[in-house]
Parts: sequence; C-alpha cells; structure tokens
Amino acid sequence: MATTFPQNDIGPKLEAHQVILTPIVTEKGTHQSSHRGAYPFKVNPWASKLQIKAAVEDLFNVRVATVRTQNRKGKVKRDRRRRERPLARWKKAIVTLHKDSPAIEFF
Repeated sequence: MATTFPQNDIGPKLEAHQVILTPIVTEKGTHQSSHRGAYPFKVNPWASKLQIKAAVEDLFNVRVATVRTQNRKGKVKRDRRRRERPLARWKKAIVTLHKDSPAIEFF
C-alpha cells in the first residue's frame, strides 16, 4: 500500500476495513445524521480516534471534523433456564463530518 495508515503502538495492525465494523442504523442515529451530520459506527475495540477518522475518510470519501468514542459494556442475558451469560463488550464511534462534506449513504 502506498499510503500510510495510522497505527497504535499496542494491539494488532489494522487496515481501514478492519476498523469500521458496521454502521449503527437506529432512529436516533438517523436523526443525528440528517440534522447534525454525525454518523454512529460499531468499530474495532483496538482502534484509536485517528484510525477511525482515517478509515471513514478512506472508505466513504468524506471529510471528518470530529470523532467521539464510547466503550460499551456487554449486557447480561438470561436463557430460558434462567442462566446468565454476558455478551461481548464493544466500541462505538460517532463521526461528525465537515459542513462542506457530502453525506454518507448507507442504503
């Protein structure tokens, strides 16, 4: 690859398609994207804000203004026998685009 992708000092080396796992399409996320230009994504837990910004700019050809991240705790689910099991932790990123940047189309 000719371009250099930002990497963390710790953790695995990630490419752009490994950083962004999936967009989060919810009612709140659609409202934020249409009114504020902010798009929520489920991202790799090892990814940093710089990696997320570079991945969104590379994959969607847009200009990113800011990136906010949250580490989400996995819920505890019960099965029909009332046994509890934890779900996996995950990382959420809310990416805000520049005013002059085009919108991201998911569908």
